[in-house]
Amino acid sequence: MRKHHWALASEMEESEINLTPMLDVVFIMLIFFIVTASFIKEAGIDVNRPDAPISNEPVENTNILIRINANDEIWIDRRMIDPRAVRANIERLHAENPSGSVVIQPNKRSTNKMLVTIMDAARLAGVYNISIADDNS
Repeated sequence: MRKHHWALASEMEESEINLTPMLDVVFIMLIFFIVTASFIKEAGIDVNRPDAPISNEPVENTNILIRINANDEIWIDRRMIDPRAVRANIERLHAENPSGSVVIQPNKRSTNKMLVTIMDAARLAGVYNISIADDNS
């Protein structure tokens, strides 16, 4: 039997997929996400870093640099220092430059005990501005 022309036309209409409602939903979702994204506040903290002071003095003269090597040996001014003499050396260097701070450079293989010992010695010497720097060696 031969199908009528109107029957073929109705079958073709039924086989087509209408994408218009799907596109409407996509655009509505897009608008929703754009609008809500502007109200989301990222988690974090604001850091106010101070400006670096401009000085004619070399950096070596303003800070007391203490290095701890991998064997827990303490070096101040390119001299190996006994752990019991750290406080006296910090007091002497701090008396020469009262505005200086203590910068400790521990090696990655040094112990935390030695780091805390030096920090305690610096506090006992009257220096409370203590920094820990990365040892590049």
